[in-house]
Amino acid sequence: MGGNINIPNILAFIRLLIAPLMFMLLVNRDLFPSVHPSWLDFWAAFLFVLASITDFFDGYIAREFDQITQLGKILDPLADKMLTLAGFLGLLVLGRADPWAVYLILTREFFITGLRVAAVSEGRNIAASFLGKIKTIVQMVAIGFLIMDWSLGRPLLWLAVAITLYSGYEYIKEYIRK
Repeated sequence: MGGNINIPNILAFIRLLIAPLMFMLLVNRDLFPSVHPSWLDFWAAFLFVLASITDFFDGYIAREFDQITQLGKILDPLADKMLTLAGFLGLLVLGRADPWAVYLILTREFFITGLRVAAVSEGRNIAASFLGKIKTIVQMVAIGFLIMDWSLGRPLLWLAVAITLYSGYEYIKEYIRK
């Protein structure tokens, strides 16, 4: 158990904690009646960016310092999914994200997660691809822009949809190939 307590896993756990806090700032605005909504957007975006940075560093540290653990292999993608789910659902509540875009992205995420679990149960590993990493970055940038209600948010969301679906196709192709 002690080998599972390392910096990458702590960073992933921090992401797990940030996701519901960010979600609360997006959807429970009535809890903060004296705070202007733009400040709630700012703090939600700040938390999202902070969590996104932990995603980069937990992966970098785990690989660079050979701190990859079984717990980390589960915790990291779970934290990523919880963060993007919190962001997309919050944006849907605020009316800032197209429901079809969110549906397509989340469907792909759940499907590929299931595919990866199936592969692991068969003793195979389908690691995150370079395109999968680009997909995550574009999704995170789109979510950040949409939280701040910046004009490029919607086009970035549809770019994220395209990359997300194509990277899903690549995962399926890799699964079939192996």
